[in-house]
Amino acid sequence: MDTSPTTEERIWAVFAHFSALALGMGLLLPIIGWSEQRRKSKYASFQCLQALGYQSLGYTVWLLAYLLVIVIALVMITIKSSLAQKSGETFEPLTQGTFESALVLAILLLILYLILPIVAAISCALGNDFRYPLIGDRLAKYLDYKETSKEGTWLIEDHEDRWVAAMGHFSVIIVLWGLLAPITAWIVQGKRSAFLRFQSMQTTFYQVFVNVLFAIAGFFYFFGVIAFFSMTGLEGSPDLSSPTGIAGLIIFGISSLCASIIILIVPLFHILGQWAGYRILKGDDYHYPIVGRWVERRIKS
Repeated sequence: MDTSPTTEERIWAVFAHFSALALGMGLLLPIIGWSEQRRKSKYASFQCLQALGYQSLGYTVWLLAYLLVIVIALVMITIKSSLAQKSGETFEPLTQGTFESALVLAILLLILYLILPIVAAISCALGNDFRYPLIGDRLAKYLDYKETSKEGTWLIEDHEDRWVAAMGHFSVIIVLWGLLAPITAWIVQGKRSAFLRFQSMQTTFYQVFVNVLFAIAGFFYFFGVIAFFSMTGLEGSPDLSSPTGIAGLIIFGISSLCASIIILIVPLFHILGQWAGYRILKGDDYHYPIVGRWVERRIKS
């Protein structure tokens, strides 16, 4: 019996993997593909769920790797600058290789992130059962996915729903576009699964709140910049000696401080989203503080 994927199955798998190239904007495609194929094709369903996991978890790992590169670059610049001062030499990070090395590493990380879904899409187009490093085999075990098993045995439904819900929580780290994951799951599978409906709803409202915080931080910053230049002069050197100039400087300082505080708080909400996703995968019915209870009451009413 021919167990190779059909053309339709391959197309869904290819598009699901290729959607990772949209850097967050493609989150909805794997969920739609999984929803369409979940009781038609184990192969397409698994590949779509795997692609969803790569975009959510992979983006998180990619972003953390970027932050690590930045931290290492700053540490190296600090050390080299300190050594240069002790020896009486001058140190320019932009001209002495440190900045260039960090930039090259950052570009290589981006290429690595983008090349894996391309390889996955090509492999699926050829009918292969592609597995991403680290997450592919673990997801197959979690879903009880065996390509050679008979078609009548589907993936574990509860684990499918939990995986989709968890990826919605994880995607909070993707600014604005992360909302596509829970909203899409809510729309396409909310009527079938009460669990997925609740988790997607609370994740949607939670992410809206986090994105609003980002918007408020941006408002404070740009308000301060506009006030500063409006009150100190738009042309030439700023006049900071006049009462108006001093007031503009104070407004800019307060606005920048407010924006900085908000930006420092936002990662805490990202961490909570990652924790929520982990709890969902472990089998818990996680509720966000305040938001979860509010959504639960709304559903019951």
